[in-house]
Amino acid sequence: MINFNIAAWRAWAPGLDNVADWQAWSQQPQAIAASDASPDVSFLPAMQRRRLSRLARMAFSVGWPLAEGHEALPLVFVSRHGETPRTFDILSELAADQPLSPTQFSLSVHNAVIGLWSIMRGETSEMTALAAAGDGLEHGLIEACALLNEGAPAVLLVITEEQPPQAYEHWIDDVPFAYAVGLLLTPGSQWHLTLTSNNATSPSKTQWPHAIELLRHLLAGQTSFQHAWKNRLWHWQRTP
Repeated sequence: MINFNIAAWRAWAPGLDNVADWQAWSQQPQAIAASDASPDVSFLPAMQRRRLSRLARMAFSVGWPLAEGHEALPLVFVSRHGETPRTFDILSELAADQPLSPTQFSLSVHNAVIGLWSIMRGETSEMTALAAAGDGLEHGLIEACALLNEGAPAVLLVITEEQPPQAYEHWIDDVPFAYAVGLLLTPGSQWHLTLTSNNATSPSKTQWPHAIELLRHLLAGQTSFQHAWKNRLWHWQRTP
């Protein structure tokens, strides 16, 4: 069992910018139409914003406000697919025998977002980038709670996914819309997370990604729920 507190959270998806938006969506959840909309990151200088993909902008938009006022704040960044659109652009240029941009390549790697975060915030605390599967939220929590147990007063956990290019739609079906969720975690026993084997012969797949499901449960005030992924069953329990 791992224990932690969720001190604060933020989330973004096209058309969902604040708690009221997410509250309304959680009461009648539905897929969001594909959109090129990007979150507001006007708190960054224009030259810095130019380097950010939409995935990075999403991560910064939820993480930056949560990090304000915290010094030496470790970061755990989770994304299953990462910078797939940027990588696809590079592959398309290769296929067309076009010269490749070193900058594009350097920003396509999975830990590019935390590298940019470190530079732009002047942050030198420990940072981790995870490429987890459908229960990336829970794996990110394990990593974050390990940092809390080592003495960190708070840890920032950011989970974000970008919709894949159309060429990948046949293989990637776990991103109903672009989204980012940020959690500011602190030591405590408000939440308990345990893992057991999922013995269901046909485990049901959740309609929404785990991080989005967590928001729905938070907004509904639920004190216990489960998340299943393949043979793993995660049990969430909140102290009343």
